[in-house]
Amino acid sequence: MQAYGLPLRFYVDSLRIFRFVQGRDSVWRKHVLQTDEADPQWKQVMQVLGVEVIHALSPQAKRKVERPCGWLQDRIVRTCALENLSTLEEARAVLREEVDRYNNHQVHSATGEVPGIRFTRAQKEGNSLFCPFSLPKPYTSPRDVFCLRERRIVNAYRRISLLGHEIRVPKAPLHEEVELHLIPNQAYQILDIRVWHKNHMLQSTTLPLEGIRVHF
Repeated sequence: MQAYGLPLRFYVDSLRIFRFVQGRDSVWRKHVLQTDEADPQWKQVMQVLGVEVIHALSPQAKRKVERPCGWLQDRIVRTCALENLSTLEEARAVLREEVDRYNNHQVHSATGEVPGIRFTRAQKEGNSLFCPFSLPKPYTSPRDVFCLRERRIVNAYRRISLLGHEIRVPKAPLHEEVELHLIPNQAYQILDIRVWHKNHMLQSTTLPLEGIRVHF
């Protein structure tokens, strides 16, 4: 998104990464939340950026997405078999080559044009619904957009609990909800935490990354 801009809409299926879907209550379990009453982490990012999300409700509806993916999968498997490639690194190299060929060299059967050239021309002519990436207010860093989000209530001691750790938030009002922006840093094995309350960042802190799990 930072490289190519923001789309008007994202067309996805109902995979749990994209959408919370709950089944019917049963004698074994009582559901608290129903479908779409909770937003996965990916969908929260789309909402912050103002990108509309549309869910395909049947395999037929998302066939336009599935066909090129199936084509790429077939090409990758056959290329790896013909060239005796067996590692993930080798397969990733084939994937990059096939994606580049599909986007920048191969003429699309439906449009009769190379997708990359068609997209570039549409942007130059103002016929694209992509818009340049810009930070939504009140954020001043992409880290507050492309992050994991959790919410916590500040207790009477101005502390919150996160993943088995207690964090002191001296500037937060008592008994109010704060939003936590979690940014995993693999290089340093730490979790950067930025605490927000009503469009103001209160503080930034870190926790060890080891053993931390976040529900998507």
